[in-house]
Amino acid sequence: MSNIKLPTKLSTPPTDQELHDAVIVDLKKLALAHRKKLKVSMDAREAEMKSDDASHYLLYRVLGVNADEGKLIDLYQNKGRFLYKYAGAFLEEATKICFKHKFPSSGPHRIENTISTKPKKFGIDCLVDSDAIEIKWRDATTDGDHINKEKSRISCIKKAGYTPIRVMFYYPNREAAIEIQQKLEQYYSQMRGQYYHSEKAWEYVHKRTGINLLSVIQEISHELV
Repeated sequence: MSNIKLPTKLSTPPTDQELHDAVIVDLKKLALAHRKKLKVSMDAREAEMKSDDASHYLLYRVLGVNADEGKLIDLYQNKGRFLYKYAGAFLEEATKICFKHKFPSSGPHRIENTISTKPKKFGIDCLVDSDAIEIKWRDATTDGDHINKEKSRISCIKKAGYTPIRVMFYYPNREAAIEIQQKLEQYYSQMRGQYYHSEKAWEYVHKRTGINLLSVIQEISHELV
């Protein structure tokens, strides 16, 4: 009997349609999971607020806001925090799923902070080969310390031999927050990195993974109504 081993059959890469269908399945599961968490959080907070001290409504009345309207404002302000949290988490995780389907070895990674002592390490949301991709649904911060921390993180990524890439789907609306993003974009350029926001962010994910994430989310939004 011959001892020659026949070569194993290599699996063919998935077609664009197969990739699309697989992502649809995963993102539906992700959407339903986050939808459930959002409802639980909102319901719990609404129940908590029924026993909240409402004496501050006096100040609302002074400013022309009656008690019923003030109650709704407080309620939706609290619900809004949860909505932003889970909307952002969904989009960021959905983006990682797209990269994971296209690049199975991709995923989060941590590097040492070689510039300062805090934090000890910086996180990379999605490492694809030598590309360190930071995924943000939006960033509306106006905190000056934020930009310094981000610059340190970008510098450490570059020093570690990776290309820093920022993908942010929704650009801030306020002038102060826009200025922060413009400074970060300049720094990415200085570090020979890449910065994509708004339409270019969606286009980058589509071009890089072959998955039209925006179209997929639009499709899911209609199916899950």
